[in-house]
Amino acid sequence: MAVKKIGFLVFVLVVITITSCKKDEEISCTTCSSPQTPAFEVCELGNGNAAVNGQNTGTPYNVYIEGLVEAGAQCGQ
Repeated sequence: MAVKKIGFLVFVLVVITITSCKKDEEISCTTCSSPQTPAFEVCELGNGNAAVNGQNTGTPYNVYIEGLVEAGAQCGQ
């Protein structure tokens, strides 16, 4: 009986270890502002997209930032 309990506990620990090793999405953010808007935060999601106010824009982060800068915004300064 004790062997079955130990085997079960080992199984549970292995499952927990495997599922907890999922790659965490890292999020990095920068602040942008323009004469027309108050300062706002643009974040790069783990999938590479930009998010504004927590909403995924569906646009790659670099493309989104470049578009903001071309439109006159200042980001990361």
